[in-house]
Formats: sequence, structure tokens, C-alpha cells
Amino acid sequence: MGLRLAAVLLGLILAAGSAPGPAPAEETVEIRDYQGQKLDPFDRKYDNSIKGPQKIDPQAYRLKLDGLVAESLELKYDQVLALPRVRKVVIMHCVEGWSERLLFDGVRLKDLLDLARPRPEAKVVIFWAQDGYSSALPLDYVLGRDLMLASHVNGLQLDERRGFPFWLVAEDKLGYKWVRWVTRIQLSDKPHLGFWEKRGYSDQADAPQSRP
Repeated sequence: MGLRLAAVLLGLILAAGSAPGPAPAEETVEIRDYQGQKLDPFDRKYDNSIKGPQKIDPQAYRLKLDGLVAESLELKYDQVLALPRVRKVVIMHCVEGWSERLLFDGVRLKDLLDLARPRPEAKVVIFWAQDGYSSALPLDYVLGRDLMLASHVNGLQLDERRGFPFWLVAEDKLGYKWVRWVTRIQLSDKPHLGFWEKRGYSDQADAPQSRP
């Protein structure tokens, strides 16, 4: 598994045209204006998690990819960051009525899933967090929207409040689909109701298309 994983990672890097750039340093000055778009602040004064901010040791961290895959994997933090990096401004809409426009840096979920090779019957991607939180999205949506697993916001590395080490950027979905502190990505052929979906929230979770 180790040799195959190294070969696939190298292949992804070469396919991208060049080695991925280094992750932005923690001391980077926060980006608040990107290509003419005003960004909301990185720092949050509130917490809407189910068990409070989660503190995760980056050295001990492993991202599990399992379920309906050809090869179950556990990737170190640095192995995930070794994948080609992407950057995009995305608006997250909260079900409570507020929204925030942020600049996300991370890796494509397609690149991660390609490492594990989803089986043909896989239809659903379930995202699990350190605190037991979960939510799911259709595999076709994840691939079709080219979703990202973010490691940085506004040029700053995620902290324990923002969702270190990885935050799912679920474009066009309400905020409860944006799983933070992601520790596991599971492929399934069955629907999965996450924490809030079990409590009556829509599993579709379609967000408004724009923010005033």
C-alpha cells in the first residue's frame, strides 16, 4: 500500500503540471480582499459545533478513506497536503440565515477518492468528524461540483475553532453539510442521515444561490 500510494501521489502531482505549492504558513497575513471580492474574517467569535472546538494532533492525525472502495487508506496530514492544491472563494450559507464569503485553499475530493478507488456501487459519500458529527452527499454531486477539502481559509491554516485539520467545502449546500474536523470519508450505496438530518433538517440542504 505504501509504494502504491506514493506512486499515485506522484502521478497526481505530475498530472497537475507541477509540484503543488507549499501550504500557506501559519503566520501569513490574513487575506481580506481577493480578486476584487471582499472576504469575511477568519476569526469567529461564536461556536455552533455539537461538542465545542476539537483539538487534533497533526502528527497523530490520520484521514481514513473506506467503505465501498477498492483500497481502504489512512493518510497522514502531510500526505493529504501533498496532493495538488486548489483555491476558490465560496459563500457558506447557514440555516440560521447568515452567510460568510471566504477564500478556501485545499485539495480536490476527487483526487482523494481516486486514491481509494470507489467501487461501482458507491453512491454516497459520508463525512465523519472528530466529535462524532456526520453528514453525507451524493457521490455524483461531490465529483460534479469538484468539491474541496480545505486546510486554509483566507490564507490562514485552520485552527481548532475553524475545523483543523480539514473542512469540507460543500458548495451550494447549507452550512450543516460543511463538516469540520474531518477524520473519515466513507463510501456507501445507502442514504445516510447525519446529525442534523436525523433531527429533521433537509438532507438536500440546498443553499441560496447568492448573497446580497
